[in-house]
Amino acid sequence: MKKMLGILAAVLLLGACDNSPRMVLYTWSGMFPQEILSGFEMDTGIRVQYVNFDYNETLFARLQADRRGSYDLVIADDYMLETIIQAGLAMRLDRSRLSNYSNIDPFFQGHFYDPDDGFTVPYGSGVVTIVYDPQLVDFPINSYADLWNPALEQRLGILGQFRVINGMALKVMGESYNTNNLDTIRAAGNLLLQLAPNIRLIRDDSLDDELLSGEIAAAVMYTEMVTEAIRARRDLRMVFPSEGIGFGIMAAFIPRNAPNPEAAHAFLDYILDPQRGAECFTYLGYYSTFAASNPYIATELHEFLILPEAFKNLDTMEMIMNVSDEARELHNRIWTEFRSAAGQ
Repeated sequence: MKKMLGILAAVLLLGACDNSPRMVLYTWSGMFPQEILSGFEMDTGIRVQYVNFDYNETLFARLQADRRGSYDLVIADDYMLETIIQAGLAMRLDRSRLSNYSNIDPFFQGHFYDPDDGFTVPYGSGVVTIVYDPQLVDFPINSYADLWNPALEQRLGILGQFRVINGMALKVMGESYNTNNLDTIRAAGNLLLQLAPNIRLIRDDSLDDELLSGEIAAAVMYTEMVTEAIRARRDLRMVFPSEGIGFGIMAAFIPRNAPNPEAAHAFLDYILDPQRGAECFTYLGYYSTFAASNPYIATELHEFLILPEAFKNLDTMEMIMNVSDEARELHNRIWTEFRSAAGQ
């Protein structure tokens, strides 16, 4: 799950003089509105340095190699958070510094990557969603299985996240995203190959633009892209697949050797304010993970930014978790073969 994939090698410096205290924020680009970053700087006198990475794996490698402590606050995806915490690379939160901590929606707490919520603050959640243009697709799409329809030949765009896409085939088979059964994963790979003729694009960014332009007729997208597409064209159809909803959570943590954990705690408490949180999620385009922020989100944006209560059921929603090394290697081989068959 990512706001954007582009790497910004340069560091964004936000106001203030060089000798002022600073907080180094390490995450994907485009995760906070400028008003929030500037407001925090103005209110606290703490200068924010915003540094970007491209993939979660890049982040993990940097943290492993970072002996001197380069980052104060990091936001990453759930599966990588589990790896980081297990590797001892995260600092336990000091909740006495987080006066707004109770504003978090409990549904987004207590998950596999941080069961006791000792290390992380959830910042945005997304679900894997299908969106299609009813002017270009002459049959109803209600499920992942419908994407295999030959009528979609060369008309489908999908994400470039192999566990999400391989997982679609698993869900069509009635299996878990997180199975470690190699025979089941192989069978899903064979099913996925049958989807290859329908694939027009595989990418993790701009799928919403391609759907709006008519380059593709249907897409499997992250929440942020879905939000942008539907807000631009209200006639597009948004589908929560009948096989079950896959969802993920982004969360913030403080690295074990952060040079300024006090500033990191201050920033977390700043964005946990209900109104500021609402401003963040309106900009971000992912589901709000702060329950107290929901009343401050514009009514016309509720369907995009507030996860429906009916979906808050882990019997019908499933998070993509880390699997065995053997299962992951097989997923990688399947993904390589699928991309080749799809001409990508």
